[in-house]
Amino acid sequence: QVQLEESGGGLVQAGGSLRLSCAASGRTFANYVMGWFRQAPGREREFVAAIRPSGTGTYYVDSVKGRFTISRDNAKNTVYLQMNSLKPEDTAVYYCASALFRGLTTFQNIRVMATYNYWGQGTQVTVSS
Repeated sequence: QVQLEESGGGLVQAGGSLRLSCAASGRTFANYVMGWFRQAPGREREFVAAIRPSGTGTYYVDSVKGRFTISRDNAKNTVYLQMNSLKPEDTAVYYCASALFRGLTTFQNIRVMATYNYWGQGTQVTVSS
């Protein structure tokens, strides 16, 4: 069982920055792919970013490339999402999720919600124009 807790959300003006954190329970954090998803009002939850267990590989949705950076600290059981140059369309509830690494298929499906076994409760990010 893995428990995830997000923090760092808030209200920011367009062009500003926020850093989200996700703290995970358990001793096997380093065996998990970690991802960030978001859900805006009236829209489906969508993939934002993910990182491999070792931290050597990262994945992003096109709309955040060059603005967002995902990273992890396996010693602290924490994954981060640094969000720069925020836009009003980034407004959403951001969710942290974890997926146990089961081989290459995990990486092949890293952008798919069904790949992830555990989810946090979410943190609100609001970007004002």
